[in-house]
Amino acid sequence: MIDEATFRRESDNAIESLKQSLIAAEDDSGTFEFEDNNGVMNIIFEDGSSKFVVTPNTPVRQVWISALSTSFKLEFSEATHTFVLTKTGEDLKTLMQRLLREHLNDPAITLS
Repeated sequence: MIDEATFRRESDNAIESLKQSLIAAEDDSGTFEFEDNNGVMNIIFEDGSSKFVVTPNTPVRQVWISALSTSFKLEFSEATHTFVLTKTGEDLKTLMQRLLREHLNDPAITLS
């Protein structure tokens, strides 16, 4: 397990990168917006259908996503320096892209 300082640095970088990708996708789709509140990111859908929440969980050194009635817990991969969902091998952006596409039924959503 990585130390707390490394986790905080890496999770801050990963969430900031996700935030920048969401800004671009938000401008393109217009179907959601996000709020960043003290390190917790909320993705809110225009139709009011639900909300996704992305938060770092320092005690267990994971980034958690609550979406589609499921909790996704991503572990830090030292080999790739990304947070990965072990079950599928998806990194944070790839997983979020898939979740947005599924929720909005829009295969064109891209997080780069």
